[in-house]
Amino acid sequence: MLTKVSVAAIPPSIVVAGRLAIAAVLLFGALVIAGRRLPGWGRHWLFFIAMALVGNCIPFWLISWGQQGIDSGLAGILMAIMPLTTLVLAHLFVEGERLNRSRVAGFLTGFCGIVILVGPEAALEFEAGGSALVSELAVLAGAVCYAVATIVARRRPKSDALVAASGVMIAAAAIMAPIAAVSDGARPFELSPVAASAVAVLGVMSTALATVVYFKLITLAGPSFLSLINYLIPLWAVLLGTMVLGETPEWTALIALVLVLSGIALSEAGSAAVGTKRPNLR
Repeated sequence: MLTKVSVAAIPPSIVVAGRLAIAAVLLFGALVIAGRRLPGWGRHWLFFIAMALVGNCIPFWLISWGQQGIDSGLAGILMAIMPLTTLVLAHLFVEGERLNRSRVAGFLTGFCGIVILVGPEAALEFEAGGSALVSELAVLAGAVCYAVATIVARRRPKSDALVAASGVMIAAAAIMAPIAAVSDGARPFELSPVAASAVAVLGVMSTALATVVYFKLITLAGPSFLSLINYLIPLWAVLLGTMVLGETPEWTALIALVLVLSGIALSEAGSAAVGTKRPNLR
C-alpha cells in the first residue's frame, strides 16, 4: 500500500533510492551507537553487494515500477509466489530443505493461482496495447528476486544481523542513488506530504528494521520458514488496498488468493512432514 501511494507521486527509482538512503543512515547510526564496525573489503562486501542487488535494488524497483499499473492488492497476491519459488531454490541449494509430495503439490497449487491471476485476460489486454501484463510480470520478477535473496542470505559470511543489515543497506543506497539521478533526476514531480510520509515509513519500517529482523530469522529458521511471511503480504495488501485506497479486487484475484495461500499451506505441511527446522524464539 505504501509503495502504491509513493509511486503515484514520485518516480519509482526515486522512491527506491529514498527508502534505501533512509535505511542506510539509520542502520549506520545504530551500528555506531552499538560500538560495532563494518568489516574491511573482502568476502563480506561481496555478499553485501549481492544482497543489495537481488534483495533490494532490483526487486524494490521492479515492484515499484509495476505498481504504477496495477492495484496494491493485486501486487500483494503476486508477491505470494515468493515462498513457492523459495521451495524450489531451497531444494537445490539448502541442505535439509528437500521437496516432497506435499511441497510439490503446494507449489503446483500456488502456481495455478498465479496463472489464473495473470491469465488470458491480461495477455489479451497486452496484445491490445495495455500494460497490465508487463506490470504483473515486473512484480512477479521482484518476488522471484526475493526468493533468490533468501538463499543468498543463508550463505552470508559470519556477522551479526545489525552489521549485515548495515552493510547491505549502505551498498544498496550507493548503487541506487546514481541510477535514480540518471534515470529520473531531471523528471519533475511534486513531493506531497502523503508521498513523503509513505517513503519515510518504507525506509524506517519496511527497509531498515525489516532487514535486521530478516537476517536474524534467516539464521534462526532458514529460507523456507522466512518465506512464509508471504502468508501475510497478500492478505494485508488486499485488505488495506480495499479499505484505504478504495480498490476492488476482481473475482479472479480472490480465487487466485485462495489457491496461492492453499499452496503455501500445503508446502508448510510438507515442511512439518520432513521435520524442517523451526526457530526457538524464546
